[in-house]
Amino acid sequence: MARFTEEEKTLRRIEKRFGKGMVEYGLIEDGDRILIGLSGGKDSLALVELLARRARVFKPKFSVVAVHVVMKNIPYQSDAEYLRNFAESWGVPFVLYETEFDASTDTRKSPCFLCSWNRRKALFTVAKEQGCNKIALGHHMDDILETLLMNITYQGAFSSMPPRLVMKKFDMTIIRPMCLVHEADLIELARIRDYRKQMKNCPYESQSSRSTMKGILHQLEEMNPEARYSLWGSMSNVQDELLPKRTEIG
Repeated sequence: MARFTEEEKTLRRIEKRFGKGMVEYGLIEDGDRILIGLSGGKDSLALVELLARRARVFKPKFSVVAVHVVMKNIPYQSDAEYLRNFAESWGVPFVLYETEFDASTDTRKSPCFLCSWNRRKALFTVAKEQGCNKIALGHHMDDILETLLMNITYQGAFSSMPPRLVMKKFDMTIIRPMCLVHEADLIELARIRDYRKQMKNCPYESQSSRSTMKGILHQLEEMNPEARYSLWGSMSNVQDELLPKRTEIG
């Protein structure tokens, strides 16, 4: 009977959950050209590796290209050369795209929102330039569950980030191939691969609600080790008849 090392077990878990997410949510189809948003964090680095390895499988046949968006007016230090070498080491073409935004043009929105919105806009621009029909983002299962908890708590909405989102307005589909992968395993993968950390120095960055929700998710798992799976299952098991409804007065 074969014995696997802890590293091999981690890699097998990631590959299994990655493959399950791809199939279960129909994320990749034959002929797709996918743009990977490569921020430089552990999640986006892992996504490049996982999609590059998957692209070597004959079916479905698809191609990938990675883009790193630099916001010129934000002192977020990233090693573009490291990211280029990393992507190309997996046979993935690399694009560096520079843009900027003026926070004073819309004081109703936070600088974080404007930065994020402009980065997303840049992804659509590069995707079109590269002939891509899909954009892959590095959100994992923990990200999606934390967003669910945040939206319930702060927005009063039962919603999150879907594994597959068709953007008809832009003729583009957003996919999250690591939707079933646990963050703990990605942290371990980063250690195994010795991913280089990018330096952050954003003047607008602060302790966010997401950090709090990460702690709450861990607390729920301490109460029930299966909590994450229950939360995930709840998103496709909405029992509408058992929820409060407003009475319409004619």
